[in-house]
Amino acid sequence: MTLPRFELLQPDSLGAALEILEKTPNAVPIAGGTALLVDVRARKQTPAVLVDLGRLGDLHGITPSANELAIGATTTIAELLASSLVSERAPVLHAACSTFASPLVRNRATIGGNLAHGSPAGDMAPALLVLDASIELKSVRGKRLVRAVDFWKGPGRTTRKSDEIVTSIRIPLSTTPSRSTWKKLGLRKADAISVASVAVRIALTPNGAVDVARIALGAVAPTPLRVAKAEAALAGKALSAETMAAAAAAASAACSPIDDLRGSAAYRRRVIEALVRRALTEVGEKGRA
Repeated sequence: MTLPRFELLQPDSLGAALEILEKTPNAVPIAGGTALLVDVRARKQTPAVLVDLGRLGDLHGITPSANELAIGATTTIAELLASSLVSERAPVLHAACSTFASPLVRNRATIGGNLAHGSPAGDMAPALLVLDASIELKSVRGKRLVRAVDFWKGPGRTTRKSDEIVTSIRIPLSTTPSRSTWKKLGLRKADAISVASVAVRIALTPNGAVDVARIALGAVAPTPLRVAKAEAALAGKALSAETMAAAAAAASAACSPIDDLRGSAAYRRRVIEALVRRALTEVGEKGRA
């Protein structure tokens, strides 16, 4: 199926791009286009105007500071995967990038586009949820920061307004050491949409009790999901087989998956319980090592 007709605009500055979005209600930003153009081709979206963000250098790159890691929205998944800053300071995000689609797609797909697309199965979302990340949006009216836990509203729906652009992702850096891991199940070992995914980040007190627990799920609810009850099952306790099993069961109970071609709802619930338990076991083994 061929693409429908649309007008492509290529502004040279962020200000010009924002003015276009403010004056053109039916305009849609495009970066890598690996998800958007698939939807346009399938007529799931029919924008009259696409605003190319590829020339906007200030939306690109990875910038560290004492308190946070700032990632420009048009930074590609391949660039995140190649970054030592990401692998050292946000290893769970780096791990999620390693299972993202194929090398060809990773070279085009951008982190901002993956988030703004709003897919419940987006690989970047669970990792950013456990990192307590925030998403910066800008319009001609100004800028605002939205916590990742508040960004997604449903399949294909986010808090981004039609005149806003996702400009960066802000990951706070803590001086407290933590351990993290990423688990993804797809129908193939590579280049597959998630059947279910799990990101986990844990920080322990000096006596071995869980001080910080973050557990996030993908592809098993209308939005990427932080599971507070699973985190509460770990808080203040040792990472024992019993507490990990309780957290895994709570994560499974918090799911609201659907039946689709990749798996049934019942299967996804069982998979989530197993993946959370495996992820917590792996984090615990990292601590003992």
